[in-house]
Amino acid sequence: MASSSMTSRGSGSWTAQQNKAFERALAVYDKDTPDRWANVARAVGGKTAEEVKRHYELLVHDVKYIESGQVPFPNYRTTGTRGN
Repeated sequence: MASSSMTSRGSGSWTAQQNKAFERALAVYDKDTPDRWANVARAVGGKTAEEVKRHYELLVHDVKYIESGQVPFPNYRTTGTRGN
């Protein structure tokens, strides 16, 4: 849900590599880091400070939505070990 809602809200397309770099950069540059979003954008590559900040805000929103119980758990099929 998170990635599809972020894309649909206009944060632009993010590659898997950019998302991974984004996650790593957030671990390095915490909320108390001066010029946090510029540093994260530099680490991601191809994104502005405003784009990475918006991406983060959408991520926080999605996490809150999930944690509030508003996203149902997927109904996975369980497969038996018969025939395997």
